[in-house]
Amino acid sequence: QVQLVESGGGLVQAGGSLRLSCVASGRTFNNYGVGWFRQAPGKEREFVAAISWGSGGIYYEDSVKGRFTISRDNAKNAVYLQMNSLKPEDTGVYYCARALSGDIYYHAGAYDYWGQGTQVTVSS
Repeated sequence: QVQLVESGGGLVQAGGSLRLSCVASGRTFNNYGVGWFRQAPGKEREFVAAISWGSGGIYYEDSVKGRFTISRDNAKNAVYLQMNSLKPEDTGVYYCARALSGDIYYHAGAYDYWGQGTQVTVSS
């Protein structure tokens, strides 16, 4: 069993920054890719970013490219999402998830373990 816990969300003004963390316990992230997704009120969950096990593969959703950076520290069983130049449309609950393998995926069906989410609210 894997437990994922996100933290770092909050309320920030447009143009501000937040750093989200996702820490795994149990069977950890070893040998697995990790992704970040978000869900805005009334909308479906959408892909944000993903990183492969060896960090050689990274993929971003187009709207966050150049503003968000995903990284991981395998020794700490942690994955991070640095979010800069935040916009009101970035508002939502952010979830981290463990992929089914060490590769990167952008569809939610390729992830088996999910955290409980952390709220990010960007005011205009």
